Amino acid sequence: MTPGSKPPQSFNFALFFFAYYGYVGVFSPYASLYFADKNISATQIGILMSMMQVMRIFGPNLWGWVADHTRRRVLVLRMTSVAAAAIFTGMFWGESFAYFFVLLIVLNLFTSAQGPLSEAQMLSAMHGDLTHYGRLRLWGSVGFIFAVMVSGQLLDVFGITLMPTIALLLLLLVVVAAAGMREEVQQVHPHAMPSVRALLKQREVLAFFASTFLMVAAHAALYVYFSLYLAQIGYSKTVIGMMWSLGVIAEILFFYWQAPIFRRYSLRALMLLSLAVGVVRFALIGFAADSLLLLLFAQLLHAATFGVHHSASVAVLQRWFAGPLQARGQALYISVSYGLGGSLGGLLLSACWDKFGAASVYTLASGLCAIGWVAAWLSFYWQRPMPASIYGRGQA
Repeated sequence: MTPGSKPPQSFNFALFFFAYYGYVGVFSPYASLYFADKNISATQIGILMSMMQVMRIFGPNLWGWVADHTRRRVLVLRMTSVAAAAIFTGMFWGESFAYFFVLLIVLNLFTSAQGPLSEAQMLSAMHGDLTHYGRLRLWGSVGFIFAVMVSGQLLDVFGITLMPTIALLLLLLVVVAAAGMREEVQQVHPHAMPSVRALLKQREVLAFFASTFLMVAAHAALYVYFSLYLAQIGYSKTVIGMMWSLGVIAEILFFYWQAPIFRRYSLRALMLLSLAVGVVRFALIGFAADSLLLLLFAQLLHAATFGVHHSASVAVLQRWFAGPLQARGQALYISVSYGLGGSLGGLLLSACWDKFGAASVYTLASGLCAIGWVAAWLSFYWQRPMPASIYGRGQA
């Protein structure tokens, strides 16, 4: 692969992201309605829906360790994708809370492998050059928004009982994409790589993970409460759906233009910018959501608070977790940020909603981003100068 050229497996990566995040786009918005149709209580539904986040704490680290130690990432990806599809068929037969609770623990143990392993495999294929990372990763966003919109219309026509069928078809497409991948020859490093345990003792690494934990915890205000908050203000379901779509479209546009942006600006500047924008975005939602114009602007900022932050995080991870540590690095990022951050952030913001009201959730989220900014600043301050850019030219 020559510098700047697309990885040979680009089609399979794009298909995988489209199918996997398409599955998320069906399951996350509509599974709660499916469980409600089974006469499961709202409290029990909340527990069931939290399993995706909770299992992200444990699953990615398990599969990342297996993949890195066996050096067979694609094989692990294929096995977990087949297992996930097979287990998901149990959704057609369950009726009780206990049944679905056990099913979702096992299901999410396997699906939690998909994100970090696919990212690690793609990073290996790129051999350290992330020029095309955004334009491949955007297919996950495309898959998500496509699945939300199309499945919503199908469920309106045919009923919520169709949800498992649509989700299973997308999981089978994940299996097809994984089957088409091949193992990449992992880079040989001229010096010994430190252990994960040794890396986690470094203050700059700990500060980095603290910043990503706080950023994703803040985003629980969106993923858990955004629709409910807008409905409480008085927005229609059509407007609420438009707001979700606008955020994802902004994210897609950023991923498309990511490479030239990352070539021009340093990772430090982009990471700190994304967290600063998070402070502004959540404050706007908390204090000015009744203004449609300001709410539209806040949703466009999703390009920075998710798109820029995620891409910058993946790039920074390559400083410490490269080569044989790549899968575990991605796994730690998912576990700490989306697993712990998403779960604990949701619990903290839930308590805030109950005690202080809806707007306070977004005030707290803004504060979490501010603390995350400080943690990120410390991480970069403690790091040695960054190596040559993985987007084509040197940057600090």
